[in-house]
Amino acid sequence: METAPPDILSVMDDILHTLRACRQDGLSGYDCSEQARDVLAVWHLPLTKPVESLDTIRKDLGNCERCSLCRMRHHIVFGAGDPKARLVFVGEGPGKDEDLQGEPFVGAAGELLTRIIQAIHLTRDEVYICNIVKCRPPGNRNPQPEEVDACRPFLQRQLEAIKPDFIVALGKVAAQTLLGTDQAISRLRGRFHDYHGMRLLPTYHPAYLLRNPEKKRDVWEDMKMLMREFGHAI
Repeated sequence: METAPPDILSVMDDILHTLRACRQDGLSGYDCSEQARDVLAVWHLPLTKPVESLDTIRKDLGNCERCSLCRMRHHIVFGAGDPKARLVFVGEGPGKDEDLQGEPFVGAAGELLTRIIQAIHLTRDEVYICNIVKCRPPGNRNPQPEEVDACRPFLQRQLEAIKPDFIVALGKVAAQTLLGTDQAISRLRGRFHDYHGMRLLPTYHPAYLLRNPEKKRDVWEDMKMLMREFGHAI
C-alpha cells in the first residue's frame, strides 16, 4: 500500500486537531456563521504548543553526558516535589549526599531548607525543589559556565512546565543564572524580580547560612516578604 506524502499527512493532522478543538469549544458543524468562518480561516495555523510534563523532560535528559560533570556523578539529581507547585526553590547543584541519593537538598543544607519551608507553613511535598545543574560539581565547587549552559534548557523547561507563581533562588549562582546578572546576592535579595512572568526572590543559600548563621535573620525577612505576597496559603 502506497504511503501518503508527508505534507498530506501534516495537513490531515492539522485538520484533526482543529476539529477536536472545535468540538471542545462546542462547535459541532460548519455553516455560514461568523464563528465558523473564523475557525476555517485559521485552521492551517500551528496550534499552541502543549505544556510538557516533568516526566517528559526527565526522559529527554536521559543519562546525560552533555558536560564533564557526568564523569564523576553517582546520580542525576533532577528535582523533587509537587509538579504543580506555586513555589519552586532553585539551588546551585547537588552535594555529596544529594549525589549519592539522587534527591535535592537532603544533606545538612537540605535539613535547614526543610526547616525554612516549614517556617512558612508548607512541606517539601507542597513545593518543588531543583538546582541549576543536575550533577555534582567536584568538591562542591561552583558550576562552570559550560556546565550551567548544558543544564539551563532543562531547568527552563522544568519551570515552564510547573509555572509557579513564585521562585526562590537560593544563593548567588541560582540568582545570577536565572536573572542573567553578575550582581552580588547581597544586592539582589530583599526584593522580587521578574522571571518570565514569575516572581523571583533571591536569598542566601542554606549552605551559606550554615557557615554564616548571622545571615539567617536576612533570610527570615525574605521569607516574611514571600509570605505576605503569597497570601495566606502559606
